[in-house]
Amino acid sequence: MNGISELQTLEHHNLGEIVYRKLSQALMRGQFAPDTRLTIRELAASLGTSVTPVRDALLRLIQDEALIQKTPRDIRVPVLDQKKYEEIRAIRVRLEGLAARQAAQQASKKDIARLWKLVEDNDKAMKKQLWGDALAMNHIFHSALVEVADMPVLNSIINRLWLQMGPLIADAYKHGGRAMIDDHYKIVEAIENRDADAAEAAIAHDILTASDLIISRIRLHSPDS
Repeated sequence: MNGISELQTLEHHNLGEIVYRKLSQALMRGQFAPDTRLTIRELAASLGTSVTPVRDALLRLIQDEALIQKTPRDIRVPVLDQKKYEEIRAIRVRLEGLAARQAAQQASKKDIARLWKLVEDNDKAMKKQLWGDALAMNHIFHSALVEVADMPVLNSIINRLWLQMGPLIADAYKHGGRAMIDDHYKIVEAIENRDADAAEAAIAHDILTASDLIISRIRLHSPDS
């Protein structure tokens, strides 16, 4: 009987991890808007699981500060205030800049080809106004930079930031037009040219360019606006 119990525990752990990753990805890719209320039963039904792994995943995401729990039955995607957004923005500039520098120093031809394809796919999705696809490509591109840099600890830290930033970026994305993607071309070009300084500068410009738009969206969601 102990063996069966251990197997059930292992299966539950694996399922809980899968649900956590799926919900994390949904947040990072902006599938949940700021202030969206998440219900355990609805998420369990959409994921085809029982409520237990969903509840466990939501509790982890609350600990990650990706979600907030207003009451026992009211779990929501937070609406970041401007001060917290600006803090995360400053950290992203430093950390994603570090990743871009490292990527420029060690990217293979295969890595560079993948980055170009991601930028082109993102561009095509934007032109067709396929915002869900465009947002996914945007997040995958930023993640790919850290993967190319081969810095797993940094990747973990940046993912925590994107859990909070994903909904905000998504809320602003379709209002930003070409400004949301133009710097991606410059980033890949700098990496291809092995120019670490230019890669770092381009990723910083990419993050900062969207600031005014994101702040305007934060103010729109603010209860004082």
